[in-house]
Amino acid sequence: MLVRNNSKQEVIDKIASLLEDIEFGTLQITIHDSQVTQIEKSEKYRFAFNKGNEETQGKKK
Repeated sequence: MLVRNNSKQEVIDKIASLLEDIEFGTLQITIHDSQVTQIEKSEKYRFAFNKGNEETQGKKK
């Protein structure tokens, strides 16, 4: 998506919006000639891995 003629406030608002929506991951901001030219968002989804079944979880053997 190409967005033209963004004001500084629009860029700040976009970055803030992306930060609010991400739980784990990164935002990469690319700057050319003191202007933000690109923002990349990478998200990670983490899943808990539990050994055994629910009956044995938390119980010592």
